Amino acid sequence: MPDLSGKICLVAGASRGVGRGLARGLGEAGATVIVTARSSETGPRTEMRPEAIEDTARLVDLAGGRGHHFLCDHRSERSTDEMVHWVLRRFGRIDVAACAVWGGNEGFDGERYADGTAWGTPFWRRSAEPYLGLMQAGPVPALLLARAVAPAMVAAGSGLLALVSFGTEDGYLGDIFYDAAKAATNRLAVALAQDLGPRGVTALGLSPGPVATERARDLGTVGEEDESPLYAGRALAALAADPAIASRAGRTWHVGDLATAYGFADDDGRQPKRHYVGG
Repeated sequence: MPDLSGKICLVAGASRGVGRGLARGLGEAGATVIVTARSSETGPRTEMRPEAIEDTARLVDLAGGRGHHFLCDHRSERSTDEMVHWVLRRFGRIDVAACAVWGGNEGFDGERYADGTAWGTPFWRRSAEPYLGLMQAGPVPALLLARAVAPAMVAAGSGLLALVSFGTEDGYLGDIFYDAAKAATNRLAVALAQDLGPRGVTALGLSPGPVATERARDLGTVGEEDESPLYAGRALAALAADPAIASRAGRTWHVGDLATAYGFADDDGRQPKRHYVGG
């Protein structure tokens, strides 16, 4: 188990899903983890789902870390800046920042989006409006978070910035809007690494395979080989503890490949291999 005791970590989009898994993985390693999202016990929740950031903060505590929560709409530059300023005032620094914000599945039932369009519908038979929504629900929050945390990391001359996405190097992901949003996030990791690397900060992408999230379980779309959200969390903890992390800058790393490299397993002891598109 990596030792991240004394590290200050921030996970955006952590009310549920992969973001919650990232927070738990960092908590297992003893980190202080600030979890942020729109869904709170004291306010509105996306799609009226039961999960909230307070739940995630408690799970971090149970895992062995120290959990804190902050309500934030990561689609807003102002809200993101205010959240990061609060973290810096309270904790003094940010060692690890991870963006798992993704609202692209809101209203998606496993086959159709909220507007009734089926997954994979040819682009000329659909409105372009959902594309704007997916960009605002993935790449844009990632950029806003990076912009907000970069000054403190650059000043410290160190830090890890991880963007959760899905690898696109193997081929088309099956839906033009989803593919474009994930490719944009992956490319953002490349660009951030170029700007931040010379200043001692490592930026990279993190690509889980199919994940058994709370939403996927509710929809009944979980497969036998699906990863738990914690698998990605253990990948992030291993990356954060790696003294040679700078060598991984700018690439999008698959959780299955990182499990082999660092020797960690999923919560059930399995070690799911890298997921390849179409296989």
